[in-house]
Amino acid sequence: MVATERWQALEEIVSFLVKQGSIKEADQGSVLAALHQREETMSTGIGFGIAIPHASCDSIKKVVVAFGRSEQGIEFESLDEKPVHFVVLFLVPQDQYQTHLKTLSAIAKFLNNRVTREELTVAPDAKAIIKILNRE
Repeated sequence: MVATERWQALEEIVSFLVKQGSIKEADQGSVLAALHQREETMSTGIGFGIAIPHASCDSIKKVVVAFGRSEQGIEFESLDEKPVHFVVLFLVPQDQYQTHLKTLSAIAKFLNNRVTREELTVAPDAKAIIKILNRE
C-alpha cells in the first residue's frame, strides 16, 4: 500500500475492490461513507500493527474482504498509537449482524498469531501473502 494515513488507506483499498469488480463503481461513495462513519465512532486500528476497518452496506450483497500490507506503516489512530502495517477491510450486507461478528472474530483471531504476522511481514510478494492467508 502507498497510503500513509487511514483515510487514504480506506480509499486505496476500496478503489482496488472497484477495479477488481467486488464493488460497483456507483457504490464506491456509499461504501467509503459507511467506513468513515465506523472509523469516526472508534478507530479500527486494534494494535500490533493491525487495522480491521469494516462496515455493513445496503449495496453489498455478499461478504467482501481485502488485505493490504504497508511496509512504511499507516497512521491509523490505533489503540496502541503505533503505525498499522496490515489492513484487513471487510464489508457485509446490511442487517447481517451474525456474519459481521463472525467475520470480525475470524480475522482478529487469525492476526492475533504473532508467527502469522511475522510471516506476512516478510512475505516477498502478493502470491506468498495469499498462500499464508489461504493456509489459515
